[in-house]
Amino acid sequence: MRTRLFAAGSLALTALAALVVGPAVASVPASAAPATIDWAPCPDRPDDPALRCGTVQVPVDWAKPDGPTIGVAVARRAADDPADDRGPLVINPGGPGGSGVDFAEGAQGYFSKSVLAHFDLIGFDPRGVGRSHPIRCPAELLAAAPEPATDTPAAYRQLRDYNGRLGADCRKHTGPLIDHVDTLSVVRDIDAIRSALGARQISYYGVSYGTLIGQQYAERYPQRLRAAVLDSNMDHSLGTAAFLATETATDEDSFDQFVAWNERTAASPLHGRDVAALYDRLMARADAGTLTDPDSGQPITGWELSAGAVSAFYGPDWAELATELVTLDGSPSAAPRAAGELADYPMPVFCSDYSLPVRSYRQFHGYLASMRAIAPHLRYSSIGWGAVTSCLGWPGRVSNPQHVLRAHPTTPLLVINARHDPATPYAWGVHDALMLGRHARFVTYDGWGHGTYGRSDCTTGYQDRYLLDRALPAPGASCAAVEPPAASARAVPARPAAPTRTVPGW
Repeated sequence: MRTRLFAAGSLALTALAALVVGPAVASVPASAAPATIDWAPCPDRPDDPALRCGTVQVPVDWAKPDGPTIGVAVARRAADDPADDRGPLVINPGGPGGSGVDFAEGAQGYFSKSVLAHFDLIGFDPRGVGRSHPIRCPAELLAAAPEPATDTPAAYRQLRDYNGRLGADCRKHTGPLIDHVDTLSVVRDIDAIRSALGARQISYYGVSYGTLIGQQYAERYPQRLRAAVLDSNMDHSLGTAAFLATETATDEDSFDQFVAWNERTAASPLHGRDVAALYDRLMARADAGTLTDPDSGQPITGWELSAGAVSAFYGPDWAELATELVTLDGSPSAAPRAAGELADYPMPVFCSDYSLPVRSYRQFHGYLASMRAIAPHLRYSSIGWGAVTSCLGWPGRVSNPQHVLRAHPTTPLLVINARHDPATPYAWGVHDALMLGRHARFVTYDGWGHGTYGRSDCTTGYQDRYLLDRALPAPGASCAAVEPPAASARAVPARPAAPTRTVPGW
């Protein structure tokens, strides 16, 4: 039996690769005419009358509006009750690398009937992602990524040199767009979409990395934002040490919550056992090279064990994780890929948005040691450290570096976070709300997992009432935790994707 969780957590490339002939950047001047969208049936859902798809042309470089353009893919799901349409609701599922077109096409399984009735849902694939001129890199090179948790000077140099080679190859296959995939450029694209829709204002729902898009749209276009829900928040103000410390602490907190669930859940296969000690023994075997997949015989590294556990915290899929720890169902290596094959790789988005330098092996070793002190069981944040080390030696420029969040929208933003979120720490949501001050209202979900919409009537109700009527919760509002199931079950609606080698999992 091949485990899903540890396969998701491994460094093996999991995105499907596709053969391409090279980048296709149009040379039509962006300023020739206002942006328009020619709507047509969506290729994936041609028989759905509520769905239409199209593209909007935007400059590759917004500083050169008369230069080459790319097409940003857009999908619209029409409001079920057009007589009481509240206007466009732009939605983003996070990533970076998540497809907003897919999000819109699957919106009926995510949003409430009220939201579906009263909003035209607008999803888009951000530049460099999915159908919007994706960043392409050699699949073989992506699959050969070094593991980032090996604490030696040689490993540090190997990571730095590997990312340099990868960046050069990605640039060759992607073209000049690779220098312009930052979130500020995405924000400009959203406003081009707004203009093409003929809307004076938009509403916005973003989850995980999508909250950064919402934050920066509110900063740049406050008068054009009717309302915005920021669900499970990024904090774009942190340096390397604080970023890693908060990510690592929230992962270890999620592990502690998993241990506590096993203690109180009689149906768990780990009930009555010392779960932390069991996990530590597995980690020791991984370090010794003796923890293997029972079917494939492939070794499971400590990094894969930790990342696999964190991927289970997203749901949370605690019952599944308990079963897999008992059975030691590991993940084999990815199948070899044919020479010349390319794969999507959205990490340059993060490397354009965050300056999180690790300038020497001394710093590299120090951060690993600090994470181990914070997380004695998991040892590091596979999400945070994976992202930081993916940018180590990356040849691109950080065009959208961190700053204090300052937005003055006409309606305060709704900021909501789970207290035990494994990916976007509760502290990040709290800090975002503090930076926004009177321009935000914060809601706590006192439970677990990544993403709060659909967790309960309470979490969904606060967000729906705000989106529909701009009704703000009372200060200090919170929602009680909903206990995860004792048997394996997938969360509904689907949660933001857990981390893989190509997507950090925000």
